[in-house]
This record gives sequence, structure tokens and C-alpha cells, in this order.
Amino acid sequence: MKLVLAVFLAGVLLELALHYIPALWRARKVVAVLCVVLTAFACDSIALWKPNVCSVLIGIIGLYRVFNYLRIAEGRMHEGYLRRATRRTSLLLIAFQAVIALYWLAWHAYEPSAQVAWLVVTLAQCGVAALLLVSTIRSLRHTAWPARTTHISDADLPTVTVAVPARNETEDLQACLESLIGCDYPKLEIIVLDDCSQTKRTPEIIRGYAHDGVRFIQGNEPLETWLAKNQAYDRLADEASGEYIVFAGVDTRFGRSSIRQLVELLTAKRKQMISVLPYRSDSVQHQNALAQAMRYFWELVPPRRLFNRPPVLSSCWIIQSSALGKAGGFEAVSRAIVPEAHFAKRLVATDGYSFMRSSREAGIESVKSLVDQWDTAVRTRYPQLHRRPENVVAAALAVALFLLLPYLLAVSGYFLHIGAFAIVLAAIATVLLTATFWLMNTAVRTGNIVLALIGMPAGALYDLWLLHYSMWQYEFSTVEWKGRNVCIPAMHVIPHLPKI
Repeated sequence: MKLVLAVFLAGVLLELALHYIPALWRARKVVAVLCVVLTAFACDSIALWKPNVCSVLIGIIGLYRVFNYLRIAEGRMHEGYLRRATRRTSLLLIAFQAVIALYWLAWHAYEPSAQVAWLVVTLAQCGVAALLLVSTIRSLRHTAWPARTTHISDADLPTVTVAVPARNETEDLQACLESLIGCDYPKLEIIVLDDCSQTKRTPEIIRGYAHDGVRFIQGNEPLETWLAKNQAYDRLADEASGEYIVFAGVDTRFGRSSIRQLVELLTAKRKQMISVLPYRSDSVQHQNALAQAMRYFWELVPPRRLFNRPPVLSSCWIIQSSALGKAGGFEAVSRAIVPEAHFAKRLVATDGYSFMRSSREAGIESVKSLVDQWDTAVRTRYPQLHRRPENVVAAALAVALFLLLPYLLAVSGYFLHIGAFAIVLAAIATVLLTATFWLMNTAVRTGNIVLALIGMPAGALYDLWLLHYSMWQYEFSTVEWKGRNVCIPAMHVIPHLPKI
């Protein structure tokens, strides 16, 4: 065991030296490979030597350190950013392992009862589950679309521009435009940007609605410092003449009074920006959308306002033109995967932002397919954690500990000898978590009653897989949006057309 500890310390020292000694950094590919060998051997040996929670956690975090070495060897980022990002990850992951090792030593020094430890764990799980349930109830109450109580006369309504970025679209774009043309809003401008589609079909569709007042805008190839969608948003914002701008995806549908209700709601709440969670269309209601359910879970369930991270969605959001400019416009978020989050965070500080769930009466609906839901989830999950592997470690451990482990302990706690009281607490936590997921799932219509009742453990496992898949794709592969890679380095066009 002394040899294993010596190898472990050698790996740590070599990793630190790699980040702080320029000569080693210049030879980083070779040094990174050596670090992989040392760390993998030491962490796996520790986990196999005395299999327990602490040793396994040290081994798991060792895998993330290996992942970080691979980032260094691959070198996909700008060298200065690569060095800063990987050094921060290294220091935090080593610190995680050090804390676990100190806890392990303290455990052996005082030798507390294992049942006491499980009691503490299940108490924490109950506390978190109760917090999530209360947060969900509060969130669903505050985000519910209200009955129409405010009416604004046609003369007093502000001008509104609906801005739609489109690329390689067909039927969805047509259906979206048909729904917008059918709106009864009297001061409505509809502009659609063709974001350099790879076929002629998209611009033909847009121009086909010119007689209905839809304005066509030809987009440009994105600059290296911009993500294509954000550049399209920026061009649409420049072309918009409305006092308010509604940004909508082509998979969003609008009812006849949807824009009017949205503006009246914005006025009644005295907000400058509202992000809308669309009502799930009856046409896709039969699909069990676990990807969409977990995406909405992270927006609606945690107490995000406590961390100044308000929920947002890109499907449909409205913002006052002047507020958009004051927040820096899209130039401030040229490479952000979720640009609307920046504006929401700025405006929520002055109580100028709300997140609302559409209703059947409001008529703002989503027809997003299962494939598109998965693509969106992959594209947004890793950026939600700021593209930092150390944040992935923390998030994955939290999901496993508080969303997945209670179910395991409630079912198998007797065989694990965790104690009767701990089993009861784990069972209470599972009931609270199931109620939370059922409330959220029912409110956003992302599945049937079976998914609502058993979806929490399945959703937790799915989210763990999605989180690591998204991280891997961003760091070592490609993440596509409408045929373009949005990963670092600069995006490029994927040489094939999406299936139609």
C-alpha cells in the first residue's frame, strides 16, 4: 500500500508541476500521458485495496482527473485558456480527493457506528427532498399562467416584433408562420431570418408568406467570435422595429390571442422580459419525453432564485427592446449557448423578469420532437455547468446522493444493515421525491401517469448519462445545432444535411 500511496502522491506532484513549470507545459502531451498512468494505477488500486464509500469516491474522482489530462493532451482550446481551465480543474479535483481522504482518516480514528453515518445521510436526503418539494410547489404557483384580468385597448398596445431564426426548415417553419399570421395582435411585425440554409426550401417558404406581411432577412455566415444562433438573434434584433421582441423557435405554435395575452401579462406584472415554457401540444403528448422532463426539472424544481439563476427557455421569450440594449445586446453573449440566461439574470435583479408556463388558453405550444429534445438537452447540459468538469463532479454526486440513492436505500436498506430508522427516512425521501416529480411532470405534460410516478430514479440515471455524454461531446467530439458544430474551437459546417 505504501507503493500505491507513493505513486498517488507522485501523480499529484507531477500534475501540479505540469501547470506551474513552463518546461513541462511545453511537453504537456507526454507529461499528461504519464499522469494518466500514475493516477489511474493509484486511484484504482486504492479503490480495490479497501472497497468502501471513500475509496470508491477517490477512484471515481481519479477518473475525472484522467479526463482532465485528456483535455490537456487534446488541446482543443486556446492555449492560455486551456492552461487556466485545466489548472483550476486539477486543483479542485485534488482538493476533493484530499477532503475525502481526511474524512476517511477521521472515520478510522473515531470509529463511529455505520448506522449513525447512514442516519445522517438519510436525514440530509429527507431535508433536501422536502426543500425540493416546497420549492416545486412555490415555483408551479408562481409560474402558472393567470386568467386574463388585464385588457389593453388596441390603441394602447405596444408594437411587437416576432423574430424567428430558421435554418434547413420545412413543415415546422410553415406551421409556425401560419400560427403567427393567425394572431389577432394589431401591431405585429413578423421577421424571419434564413441562417444560410443548405437548401433553397427555407428561403422559399419565408418568401411565400411575404403577401401575409412576413419579412424575409438573409443571414450571413457566422463570424468566428459568434455562435450562429446568437448572430442570427443579433441581426433579427437590429432589424426589429417593435417596442418588444418575441424570439421564438420554429417548433413553437401560437394561438390567435397568444401575443396579446403575452403582452398583457408582461404589462400586468410590470416586467421587461418573460420566458415562456410552452404548453406541450396534444400532437406530441403521447410521447414519454424524459429528456424534456429532466430539462424542465432543473428549471422548475431547484430554488434557483436563491442563487440568482432564474429559469429560462429558448423556445419563446419576449423582451423590451430598450432593456435588451441596456443589457449589452447579443454582443455580450456572442458565444453563449443559452444567451437569454444573461438577460434574465440581469433583469431579475431589478424584478424585471418572470418565467411563466403557458396554458391551453394561452395557446403557446411546443411540438418539439424526441430527437430535437435530445439534441437540445445535449447542447445545453454541459454549458449549464459552465463547461467545467469539476462542476460535473459536484452535480453528479449531488444527483446520485439526493435523487437516486434514497430509492436504493429504501428498497435494499435492510440488506445493507443501515438501520430501521434510516430505512424509514429513506422511504420518506423517496415519497417526497416522487411527489415532486409527479407535480412537475403533470404541470408540464411531459408524460403519462406511469412516468410521473416512477420517473424520478429513471430521470436521475438519465441525467447522469446525459451530463457526462454532453461533457464528452463538448470536450472531444462535436455538438451540432442545425448542421453546425457549436464546440470549441471555432464552429464549422457539418458536411451533411439533417434528415427531413
